[in-house]
Amino acid sequence: MRVLLADDEKVYVESLAKVLRRRGFDVVAVLDGSSAIDAVSSADFDVIVLDLRMPGMDGLAALQTIRRSDTLTPVLLLTGHADLEHTTKALKSGAADVLMKPCPVETLASAIEDASERKGYAKEVEDQQRK
Repeated sequence: MRVLLADDEKVYVESLAKVLRRRGFDVVAVLDGSSAIDAVSSADFDVIVLDLRMPGMDGLAALQTIRRSDTLTPVLLLTGHADLEHTTKALKSGAADVLMKPCPVETLASAIEDASERKGYAKEVEDQQRK
């Protein structure tokens, strides 16, 4: 399963990517929203994980940009701040889920797997509607 992971905390994103790779995920890690957009435009991902608050293009802006061209790939947002307004905006913008940081690896891995499974179902429905 191919996962894009974007977080501006370099040590955090590198260690999280390493742990997810050990669990069998193919992880591409980037440090900001703009790099996430570049990665999405040049490769396919099963799930995208974005930090909500990043300098420059934050996770919410990246999510909204991704949704303009890709409505199927699930996007999970991570946040270290319990902010109902941003969480609500994220969910209304198409986030599959918003998880609190620090997020236990088990919780994140499970959320990634669940989101990927939902994408598979959505793709099947979309394919059947085209027939």
